[in-house]
Amino acid sequence: MGIKEIIKKSFLEGYATGDIGLDTILFCTFCTAAIAAYIFILYKNINKNSFYNRNFNLSLIGMAVITSAIILTIQSNIVVSLGMVGALSIVRFRTAVKDPVDLMFLFWSISVGIICGAGFAAIAVVASIAMTILIVCFSMLPEARETVVLVVNASSYEAEEAIMKLVKENCRYAKTRARNLTKTSLNLAVEVKTKDQKALIEGLMEMDSVLSTSLVEHDGNVTA
Repeated sequence: MGIKEIIKKSFLEGYATGDIGLDTILFCTFCTAAIAAYIFILYKNINKNSFYNRNFNLSLIGMAVITSAIILTIQSNIVVSLGMVGALSIVRFRTAVKDPVDLMFLFWSISVGIICGAGFAAIAVVASIAMTILIVCFSMLPEARETVVLVVNASSYEAEEAIMKLVKENCRYAKTRARNLTKTSLNLAVEVKTKDQKALIEGLMEMDSVLSTSLVEHDGNVTA
């Protein structure tokens, strides 16, 4: 076979790496959907966000199935694969993924689609089992106490010394981040690490000069 015949067969008549029949397509789609459904259930059970995004979770299933279909198509025809690469190169996703765990599940879903589409469903199953074991094991570890911001409003700027003394007695770490003083008020924002937030708040509220206190966590939640 000459060079012209090879080029014609590869680029014009289609280049197939293997016989991809209907049974192969159905099996690949079934395996991908089954693993994606498992990812859906796992994400729903371990999600710790205040608002569970069901649409994002559903997109994990669709992402895996669509990716596997793309991989199957790329394997069957090199012309289609080149067109697919060109089409995907101009697609831009502008939705920001704020939670790193969401990003991990998104990449996991895409990887399952790629692996199953390439015909290595066993690897996808083993990798999913390993991921589950790691997620469950590390999620059972005790969480380290993160720093929070203590906001104190007092009726006198002279109360700062007494407030900071009480804060240091109840916290392992305390650093003043903001201080707003007037003749009749004091506003403090202190970054603290404490095991007993309730004791700290109650101790501050027992002071006559303290009007209000609140603890602001890094994710925006407020406890008082």
